Amino acid sequence: MSDELPDRLAVDPDSPYYNEAALERGVGIRFKGQEKTNVEEYCVSEGWVRLAVGKTLDRKGKQLTIKYSGTVEPYWREPAGE
Repeated sequence: MSDELPDRLAVDPDSPYYNEAALERGVGIRFKGQEKTNVEEYCVSEGWVRLAVGKTLDRKGKQLTIKYSGTVEPYWREPAGE
């Protein structure tokens, strides 16, 4: 896997932006300068994140999310090869 972070990434396996290799390595997100741990999906080029809302589920049983716009800074939690 390359050291380049995906422009868009989702934790939902049904999403076309799901990337198991990147998620296993560990991607951290800073949104508007603050560390976020409840990010369900992000897009750097469009400048938004989807954050989980408590434990609420939608009609399909998926985590309910809210989309926020702002500066998105993804980073690797673990260096490559460890």
